[in-house]
Amino acid sequence: MVSMKSQKEKNIFAWCMYDWANSAFATTIIAALLPIYFATVVVPTGGWIFRFGGIEIPTNATTLWGFLSGTTALFVFLTAPILGAIADIAESKKKFLMTFCFGGSLFTTLLFFSRSGDVWMTMIFFFLANTCFISANIFYDSFLPHIASRSKIDQISGRGYAYGYLGGGLQFLICIILILAHNKIGIEKTMAVRISLLFSGVWWAGFSIITLVWLHEPGNSKTSSQQYRGENNSWTYVRFGISRTWHTILNARKHRNLTIFLIAFMFYNDGIHTVIRMAAIYGKDELGLKNQTLMGTLLLVQFIGIGGALLFSRIAKTFGSKRILIFVLFLWLGILCYAYLMTSALDFWILGMAVGLVLGGSQAISRSLYGSMIPVKESAEFFGFYSVFEKFSAIWGPFVFGIIRQITGTSRLAILSLVGFFIIGIVLLYFVKDNDVKPKDKLHISSGNL
Repeated sequence: MVSMKSQKEKNIFAWCMYDWANSAFATTIIAALLPIYFATVVVPTGGWIFRFGGIEIPTNATTLWGFLSGTTALFVFLTAPILGAIADIAESKKKFLMTFCFGGSLFTTLLFFSRSGDVWMTMIFFFLANTCFISANIFYDSFLPHIASRSKIDQISGRGYAYGYLGGGLQFLICIILILAHNKIGIEKTMAVRISLLFSGVWWAGFSIITLVWLHEPGNSKTSSQQYRGENNSWTYVRFGISRTWHTILNARKHRNLTIFLIAFMFYNDGIHTVIRMAAIYGKDELGLKNQTLMGTLLLVQFIGIGGALLFSRIAKTFGSKRILIFVLFLWLGILCYAYLMTSALDFWILGMAVGLVLGGSQAISRSLYGSMIPVKESAEFFGFYSVFEKFSAIWGPFVFGIIRQITGTSRLAILSLVGFFIIGIVLLYFVKDNDVKPKDKLHISSGNL
């Protein structure tokens, strides 16, 4: 007979393993291989002409990638809270998680068919895969308040990110070995990259099976859930999701502490997202770095990120989540200034080590701090809002980066523009109270009427 403690640990392990699984996409597709492949193979050397409705706009890979990332975030921004509300009502967090997981992995594997000149096809497959990736994370994150106590939430959140960095790093390492050894196994380098893209989708889906089998679906005793559980009409759930989302907005704005945190998060996370998404293409475009340097540095980020996530999660338990988060954000400011000034491959390696250290910490602490402030029974809905602010932030950074790059012809001023996002986030975060959040202070959201 399995003890309650071992069952809880099994549940936590299954939750963490999804981060292990989906980090293959985050590392190989979002941050490393696909941006480089997109810039050097898919998009023609002389740039690409964007044609729409008789309008022709000459553009380059950096600008395209920035706008593509922003467009994906905008789409999820519009749908995330409704999806979260529906999942809470239908008690279907895991079902939604796995639907988007396997959908995203499918579109990721289809990137294998992207070749030189297939700009539109690559962008469409990436858009669909990235949309599924982001949407799945809504439901993945929503499990955190259910599996972790208030005293353990920083630690468990950090463990999830540590699993992610390790899994994503190992998958990316295999891809690098395949690419470097392409001659020995008798395939072209571009084919090795395409196989790596395919492998990312397979890794994502394959290891997610552990989560599918072992992760326990949390119960929900809300009347609204009981009332509509037997409904088979999808539109009923959609209407309910929209209705409850609206009620959540009306109630959430009455809670100054939560609102300030989300706005602060929106700004500083904008800077983080943009650095992650544009790092490889920045190194290629601005510094002319070799692909080996770019991939090696990004691999380094993954493994250092393991220590960063665990280290800052432990420190946060001692000194407080908000205090350590602000400290980490100041470190991000230093990283941006260094990125603006760097001129060599060595600088890029140093930058990668610094990013790896602070990335895991800022992500893990942000998630756990928010998780400690929301009602457990509406966790999917509220993490839907978390995702809304996360993806809303991911809209503007890439857009700003792409616009400044297009206007100025240099990515240095584009990377420096991100400083403002971190400064605003730090100032707002200062006013967030993180030491007096008690169950009785958490939001209570009415279900509303259809």
